[in-house]
Amino acid sequence: MASTYTYPRYTPRLPPQVQPGGGAAKAPLVVVGAGPIGLAAAVDAAQRGLDVVLLDDDDTVSVGSRGLCYAQRTLDILDRLGVGEQVVGKGVTWNTGRVFHHDREVYHFDLLPAAGHHRPGMVNLQQYYLEDYLVERARELPNIALCWKSRVVAVHAGADGAEVEVQSPMGDYSLHADWLIVADGARSPLRKLLGLDAEGKVFHDQFLIADVSMDAFFPAERWFWFDPPFHPGQSVLLHRQADDVWRIDFQLGWNIDPEAEKQPERVIPRIRAMLDQQGYHDLQFALEWVSVYTFQCRRMQNFRHGRVLFAGDAAHQVSPFGARGANSGIQDVDNLIWKLDLVMGGQAPEALLDSYDAERTRAADENILNSTRSTDFITPKSAVAQRYRDATLQLAERHDFARMLVNSGRLSTPTHLWDSSLNTPDRDRFDCLLRPGSPMEDAPIERDGQPAWLLQEVGGAFTLLLFTDRPETLDDAAAACDELARGPIPLRSIVVAEQPGNLPGMTVLHDGQHLAAQRYDAQEGTAYLIRPDQHIAARWRRLDAASVRAALARACGR
Repeated sequence: MASTYTYPRYTPRLPPQVQPGGGAAKAPLVVVGAGPIGLAAAVDAAQRGLDVVLLDDDDTVSVGSRGLCYAQRTLDILDRLGVGEQVVGKGVTWNTGRVFHHDREVYHFDLLPAAGHHRPGMVNLQQYYLEDYLVERARELPNIALCWKSRVVAVHAGADGAEVEVQSPMGDYSLHADWLIVADGARSPLRKLLGLDAEGKVFHDQFLIADVSMDAFFPAERWFWFDPPFHPGQSVLLHRQADDVWRIDFQLGWNIDPEAEKQPERVIPRIRAMLDQQGYHDLQFALEWVSVYTFQCRRMQNFRHGRVLFAGDAAHQVSPFGARGANSGIQDVDNLIWKLDLVMGGQAPEALLDSYDAERTRAADENILNSTRSTDFITPKSAVAQRYRDATLQLAERHDFARMLVNSGRLSTPTHLWDSSLNTPDRDRFDCLLRPGSPMEDAPIERDGQPAWLLQEVGGAFTLLLFTDRPETLDDAAAACDELARGPIPLRSIVVAEQPGNLPGMTVLHDGQHLAAQRYDAQEGTAYLIRPDQHIAARWRRLDAASVRAALARACGR
C-alpha cells in the first residue's frame, strides 16, 4: 500500500538507572506504553520536574490513522504539553458536521456556535503525527528516558510501588518503580499480568477502516451517512485528514470474514461506489492502511490499584463514534499528573489519587453511556429499533426537536466534575453555566498590550483569578496574594481587568471584550480558584485569604 508518511525507527536504550549485571534498579516513576496517553503522561510529569522512565515494546509510532479527532479540550491540554500548535498546524480543522439519510442531507451542526475561543471544535490528524510530535517533545526533556523495544513480561505490585521485569535487545533487567502508570492500550498486557480485567459490552458488529490518499474536493467536515445508496443497509463515516488522506469507516455487519474484507479487491469497490455517488467518477485514489475492528464499551472497576495507575484505553474503551477514546485518555493524564506530582513531592496525601479514580471513572461512565447510545442508534438490533431510527431521521429533515434524537456519535466533550470531593461548594450566587468542577471557558484577552487567550495564561499550577478594576480591591488583595504565593502549595495570582494597566509583581490580563467577565459572571472583586488541570475548584464574590487556603487544602485532598 502507498504511504504519505515515513515511519521513524527509534534506537533502543536501557534506562540510565540500569547497570549491566546489576540488581533491580530504582525509578520514581515508570510509564508503560508510548502511545499518545503514555507519551502525554511522561511529558506532563517531566515538565513538572519528575524523572520518568517510559517503556514501549515497539520502536516506532502507531501504524494507521487510529485516533483521529482531537477535541477543543484536548487541544488546550496539548498546548500545555508543548505540541498544540503543531497538531493544529498540521491537522485539518473542522467545526461542521453533516448527517445524511439515503442520499439526502438531514441536517448539519456547528461545534462552535459561540465566538471567542482560541482552539477550534475539532482537529483531524492521524495518530502517528501526534505520537511523532510527543516523542520529539519528550526528547527535549532531559528527565525522560525513552526506552524502545522494552517489553514488560512480569509485574509485581506492592505497598511501596511495583517491580517490572523487562526484556530488551540490550539485555533483560528489573526496575522498581515507586509509581507505575499503565497506558499500554486496550489489550493491556500489564492489566492481564496483574490479574485485572475490564467489564462491559462487546458489540456484535464490525467496521472497516480505510485511510485513502486522494485529491478529492469534499469540504473539511464530518460526513455521516445512514443507509446510503452506495452502501445500502449500513452506515459510513468520512473524515478528511492531513496530507490529503481521507478516513472512511464502513459498517460491515457481524457475520463477515475480517481478513477477506481487508483485501484491496473488497475495499476498492466500496470506495469507488462512494466516490461515484458523489460525482467523482474518474478520481484516482490509493489505499494507505486498512483495518477491521469490533469495538467494546467497558472499563476497569478501579483505575487506581495502590501505586499502579491505569489511564487511556488500558483503563476504559469506547466505540470510535464520538471521538471519545484518545480525547478521554489525554484528559485522564491531565487529571492524574498534577495530583501525582503533589503526592510524590510530599505536598498532598496519597488519598488525593483516589480522586483521580473517582473523577475519571465517572468520566468513563459518561463516555461509555454516550458511546453505547450512539452505537445502538447506528446499528439497531431489532425491527422496532430500525423503524424508530428511520422515522427519527425522516422527522429530523424538517423538525429541530428530532435532530436532538439523531445519534451519529455524540462528540467528545469535557466532563464536568460537579460532584468531586475536591470542590468547595458555592456560598455566593452566580448566574452562569460554570460552577465548581467545570472546566474553564476560554476568552480573548490582552497581556502587556499583546493579544492572548485566557487558557494560555492558566494551567499547570493552582491559580487565583481576581476580577477587578478598583485600586482599593487590589490593595486589599495584595497582601493576601503574597501570602498565598508563599504557602506550602504556591498559588499564582492573576488579575483580570476591563481596563489595561500594569501592577508591580502581578500578572494583569486585559478583558477588553468583556467576554471573560461575562462567561464567569464576574462582578467587581470576584475570585476563582483554578486547579492545575483548568477545572474550577472554588469561587467567591469577595476574596478572603482564609477561604482560599481552605479551598486549596480541600482541592489537594487534605
